[in-house]
Amino acid sequence: MSTAARLRALLVLALMCAAAVAGQWLQPSAKLADTRPHVSLEQIFPRSFADWQVDDRMPAQLVSPDTAALLSKLYAETLSRTYVNRKTGQRIMLSVAYGGDQSDATRAHVPEVCYPAQGFQLLSTHNASFSIGQQTVPVRQMLAKLGTRTEPVSYWVVVGDRVAISGTQQKLAQLRYGARGMVADGMLVRVSNIDTDSAGSYALHQAFVQAMAPAIPAALLPRVLGGGTGA
Repeated sequence: MSTAARLRALLVLALMCAAAVAGQWLQPSAKLADTRPHVSLEQIFPRSFADWQVDDRMPAQLVSPDTAALLSKLYAETLSRTYVNRKTGQRIMLSVAYGGDQSDATRAHVPEVCYPAQGFQLLSTHNASFSIGQQTVPVRQMLAKLGTRTEPVSYWVVVGDRVAISGTQQKLAQLRYGARGMVADGMLVRVSNIDTDSAGSYALHQAFVQAMAPAIPAALLPRVLGGGTGA
């Protein structure tokens, strides 16, 4: 090996060692969740609001046992409910997952991943937004199909207090907290229904969230709807 080649090899080795040391030094050690009061998802999300109430007779979601086991490992707490509108009879499924550590190992398990894992075919996906009071909340929407079941889905992820609907946005939000020495917590909120009318369903999803938001304690609303958007 020539002298120049040996120098290059030593330089690469030195850079690798420096990166490893920097990674350990910059590793966030404090959890954002530990600085916040613990509030259960049952307390955050009301069972009854406006014209909506929980329908305990209906299953909240279709989840395979292996998917349920994975979610229990990824998240500290999950919540699944089916709501029925007392006036129209329409039903909405609400699914929420909260994790106190949104590091790479436990970053949100988004519906585009878990639905196909359960055998669903994704017919379409797109970005949209919900107007909730004075706030615009970015959402991800998709149309999934399993046999005769067609399910329009709207969801968003909040990392800390920041909405992030893509993997890149989630990573950037995670890094922003990491630069402050904090491990961000995160919440995934998903609403869906069974209907072949996707446009009407997405409008229903927004109306459902609009009705639910005022019933969530104001101090906890940023943890559900976020206080900013991902870059």
